[in-house]
Amino acid sequence: MLVIAALVTGLPVYVRPQTDSLRPADAIFVLGGEDWRRHSLGIELGIAGWAPKVVLSHPDGPGDNWASENCGKAYPGFDVDCFLPDPSTTRGEAREVRRRADQYGWNRVIVVTYTPHISRARFVLQRCFDGELIMVASPAELSPWGWASEYVYQTAGYLKAELEPGC
Repeated sequence: MLVIAALVTGLPVYVRPQTDSLRPADAIFVLGGEDWRRHSLGIELGIAGWAPKVVLSHPDGPGDNWASENCGKAYPGFDVDCFLPDPSTTRGEAREVRRRADQYGWNRVIVVTYTPHISRARFVLQRCFDGELIMVASPAELSPWGWASEYVYQTAGYLKAELEPGC
């Protein structure tokens, strides 16, 4: 019974989280992770003209071919910049959003991550950035075991965020 309650409770948080309608923003900020489709989605949003700057978090370090081909690249209408978050977590990425927002005067940021991470990412980023967040999900193609793993991982991330208040 407890497992069923956890599954039902997690559906709107991890499987069908609240995402936002796209609108023009100051930047597109792509959170890091193993699945590079979210980075490609960030570039696609830049190409579509949603913001003049695309920032890619690359917590696994430089050296991936995709990153080295796209970081620092100027596209027509927007630039791509990459960074290594410190710490290498969503909190580190949120701090970088705040730093760049302060530096460049950003008021609205499109944030791209994958579906199970949307709700927790919003929770963490709202602690660091006072502006408007537009959360966009890259699709997640997970096995049942993958979804179960994400439930546990994201829930642990929420608990960690609660224990470490502030930005």
